[in-house]
Amino acid sequence: MTLTYLHLTRDQQASLDALPFDGNHVVSGPPGSGKSALAAQRAVMLALTGSPAVLLTRSNLLRQSIAPVVAALGPRQDAVVVATAHSWLSQWYREQTGTDPSRTDAGWFEWSEFFQQAAVHETAPGFSLVIDEGQDLPPDFYRFCRVLRARTTVYADECQRLTDTRSTLKEISASLGTGTAHEIAGNHRNTRQIAELAAHFHTGTVPPPLPSREGPPPRLHSLSGPGAQAGLLLGLTERHPRRSIGVVLASTRAQFDLLTRLERRAPRLKPQMYTSQATSGRYRSLDLSRPGIVIVNRASTKGLGFDTVVVPDTHSDSGTDPTSASLRMAYYVLATRARDELHFGYEGADEPALIARVSRQALVRG
Repeated sequence: MTLTYLHLTRDQQASLDALPFDGNHVVSGPPGSGKSALAAQRAVMLALTGSPAVLLTRSNLLRQSIAPVVAALGPRQDAVVVATAHSWLSQWYREQTGTDPSRTDAGWFEWSEFFQQAAVHETAPGFSLVIDEGQDLPPDFYRFCRVLRARTTVYADECQRLTDTRSTLKEISASLGTGTAHEIAGNHRNTRQIAELAAHFHTGTVPPPLPSREGPPPRLHSLSGPGAQAGLLLGLTERHPRRSIGVVLASTRAQFDLLTRLERRAPRLKPQMYTSQATSGRYRSLDLSRPGIVIVNRASTKGLGFDTVVVPDTHSDSGTDPTSASLRMAYYVLATRARDELHFGYEGADEPALIARVSRQALVRG
């Protein structure tokens, strides 16, 4: 079997080489540091040791984004399983018991059932789990990994926690029984201007260093309504027809409304939309390799990157405390999805309080 390597920076390659195959490891890094790429490469390398390897994400859309990367790296088709944590856990439990696991109100599982099954069902020697965006999985998941005796590698950034059932790096390390987390640095996704704006929303003690690549400043648009959102997107698409444009909205209803408007005004664009509420079909499976508009919900953006990102409904946060750590963390994630251009929009007479705090040097109005 031939292993293909991704184009990694020297620091990324050093991070990959520094991890022993055995044991549990936690790797932290800021947005754009290449965690998803390293997770894919790590899973493939572990599979080449001859034991099963599974790469897990919390988001189905991130799974769709990372699966082609794993496939392109060279192992046989079934060497690395790429799945969401929910689907893989459900399948694992059914294989052990013949029944579905019990669910909690939070949408996860009765973890005591998993601990019990893991204690009596040994995994294959060397069985590997690699988790991307691991901060969005609960501590009990990592306790289960430890009981399962899987060699587990977690890539995470606790400044990007968006879910209610989430873990800090300290909690992940404690649950797995590891020591200090490994760190990777660098931002290879954003321009300096985008990263500088994102730093306004950073919740950690010190924002990551700014990248050197230059680009246009992020812009804030005053929009008269949903029709103006569509107009903004059509203008961006006309200027950059070969770019991917990620449109991030706070509600599924707003997603469908915008999709309908775009399809009526410019059906030739064939915009794509993803919602986790769909179980199959056009709103579940996307082609993230082609340019054009992709409409997603905020909860599905983690780990993704687009040439241009548009967040047209910041007014939906007008009633939220602008000092809220969860709100700032959400905007930090949204801003850092953009590779080249970033656009925020709002409706109403006044800018949302969180946005109004950003200087005109970092966020151009109009």
